[in-house]
Amino acid sequence: MDINLEYYRIFYYVGKLKSISMAAEELRVSQPAVSQTIRRLEEALGSALFIRMPRGVRFTPEGEMLYSYVQRGYGYILQGEHKLMEMLDLETGLIRIGASDMTLQFYLLEVLEQFHERYPNIKVTVTNAPTPETLKHLQDGRIDFGVISTPVAGGREWKKKEVRNIQDVFVAGEKFAYLQGETLPYKQLEKLPILSLEKNTSTRNYVDGFLEQNGVTLNPEFELATSNILIEFARKGLGVASVVEDFAKELLEKGELFLLEFDGQIPGREICVVTDDRIPVSAAAGKLLEMIGA
Repeated sequence: MDINLEYYRIFYYVGKLKSISMAAEELRVSQPAVSQTIRRLEEALGSALFIRMPRGVRFTPEGEMLYSYVQRGYGYILQGEHKLMEMLDLETGLIRIGASDMTLQFYLLEVLEQFHERYPNIKVTVTNAPTPETLKHLQDGRIDFGVISTPVAGGREWKKKEVRNIQDVFVAGEKFAYLQGETLPYKQLEKLPILSLEKNTSTRNYVDGFLEQNGVTLNPEFELATSNILIEFARKGLGVASVVEDFAKELLEKGELFLLEFDGQIPGREICVVTDDRIPVSAAAGKLLEMIGA
């Protein structure tokens, strides 16, 4: 049965208000238009739905049964509209972000703290993954945007907003103090026990690529999942760690670690916010991106 859903909307208001004139006023249409719609609905269904009274209307048994279902359905629609308005007004909502340990710790955490102070009812989920996996999540529409470190690989043109500079370094502890203050060739790293991230990370790929261009190939003794663990291994003298400098900052200031100096610096990189123009984001995610300037 193919019946115009507008008929049921008008039926809902007439049944709710028990009056054709009041329904017309609520809907801001003419009373004859409401009466005609109810007649068309009754004809389409083959049953009278209302009994016309001197003042208003009352249901027929068939109309009362139908209204019990229409009331629930239309009530859900109104609730849905209300929830949608709450989302658009940032009274509620959801933001889905992809980020690595580094970008979460050294950029995103502070931004989310500021956003939460302004919009405390917005729920935020963060999918913690290396840059390549975060880009895959973005491509698949599983996140609204990613916060990653450059370079950004892939065959598509992502929309990128650079938000923070980062620097890759090698750090070591007291066991390797004999190297402190020396200017080393990168080739020296091949003779040292190296601590590095696993191969599926952008940091590992970037540093390996730079060293290979300089004729250096590393065979790490330890390949670990996070930079924080690399720092702990370096502090305990298990090797020379390849990390982004921010991770080592506290222990460098305390003198528990030192920077190895080389005859050339690894080119700096950036933390950037990445979006895909083909994927619409929620109102809440749009507001956060606006705060970031992305």
